[in-house]
Amino acid sequence: MGRYVVRRLLQMVPVFIGSTFLIFFMVYALGDPVAALFGDKAPDPATAARIRQELYLDEPLWKQYGHYMGQILSGDFGTAFNGQPVIELMADAFPVTLRLTLVAILFEIVIGITLGVLSGLRRGRSADTTVLLLTLIVVSIPTFVSGYVLQYLFGVKWGIVSPSVSPEAPFDELLLPGIVLALTSLAYVTRLSRTSIAENSRADYVRTAVAKGLPHRRVVTRHLLRNSLIPVVTFIGTDVGALMGGAIVTERIFNIHGVGFQLYQGVLRQNSPTVVGFVTILVIVFLLANLFVDLLYAVLDPRIRYA
Repeated sequence: MGRYVVRRLLQMVPVFIGSTFLIFFMVYALGDPVAALFGDKAPDPATAARIRQELYLDEPLWKQYGHYMGQILSGDFGTAFNGQPVIELMADAFPVTLRLTLVAILFEIVIGITLGVLSGLRRGRSADTTVLLLTLIVVSIPTFVSGYVLQYLFGVKWGIVSPSVSPEAPFDELLLPGIVLALTSLAYVTRLSRTSIAENSRADYVRTAVAKGLPHRRVVTRHLLRNSLIPVVTFIGTDVGALMGGAIVTERIFNIHGVGFQLYQGVLRQNSPTVVGFVTILVIVFLLANLFVDLLYAVLDPRIRYA
């Protein structure tokens, strides 16, 4: 197992370099950051040249990327155009989005897997049909529609929760945004769990366990569920990074100043250092989540062994 972890970590290095270079190239290819810094006003040529020199924008792209990677290795993610270090923006934004993502993931795991297991064990019955219909409806509704509807019902009309989140973003205020963020993924987790349970329930090892006279609960939890969770764990693991990076709509609806808010502001103002810095961290999150998922395979399925 240790050799496998080391090998996977070494494989992550070229993936990280390739991903960050593509991001760096695409972000800085969107336009001139110096022109965006001055807005509609035409910058003074001497001032623009000095800023480009300070930001290494007068160097070839590969040299700019090399300088940026050197800064990252030293813990410096650059400075936003407003003069604030990007790492300070990260320190404010990432804890909020991490809490929001944690709430969404918990809803996916608890509600999604539970509904999927119940539906898979009752395949073809009315409960199964109802779950499939509800998940199809949830998948068909865009996030901005479900977000505004739930915000109006629970926050404005019924007053159960606050319609917007305070700057501190405590967990109790993130419950409704977490549900909105998790709705689509929750539907996919439910359908994926249901399909996996239904397929594995006819496997030989399940029939053998039943023939031995094992209790139904033990057959489901010890044998059927563990093997059926492998595709679900794969989806949830990759969904962690997707939720963190894709929370722009949810954070805008509930006025959450997290990663999505900072990325939206960075793209809107062409604040390249902010966008590249935040996306670089999201790449690391994706890579670590995939590594964690790979390690969970051996826990869930004892037949899997890593040389």
